[in-house]
Amino acid sequence: MAVEASTRRALVVDDSRAIRRIIGRTLNGLGFAVAEAADGREGLVRLDESDAEVVLVDWNMPEMGGLEFVRAVRADPGRAEVRLLVVTSEAELGHMVEALEAGADEYLMKPFTPAALSDKLALLGLVEAADVPPALT
Repeated sequence: MAVEASTRRALVVDDSRAIRRIIGRTLNGLGFAVAEAADGREGLVRLDESDAEVVLVDWNMPEMGGLEFVRAVRADPGRAEVRLLVVTSEAELGHMVEALEAGADEYLMKPFTPAALSDKLALLGLVEAADVPPALT
């Protein structure tokens, strides 16, 4: 069963404002309230402020990259329930393995479609197929 729309919270951590907006619009369409951060350090602060249940994080960012962010979140037992989805243009299999071994729950390649993003969220148990508006499929 999916979480009620009014309680869904997501955080998008990416140094590209355009990507944050694109992902944010898709998440809004799926019923999530969305917070944003421009790098991993800001993301850690925003994660605490937003109480997000899922974080979509880019790999390459200034200050603190996505892999370091994933490791920091997984090192904190209080954040064990947070789902982490790495959204990146890094296509090397080694990067995917490294992200998953560090504690990411899923990995999504850029560019992606809204349907691909919703599929990943469904794999994480955060949305159901019935939750996806027809415009996103």
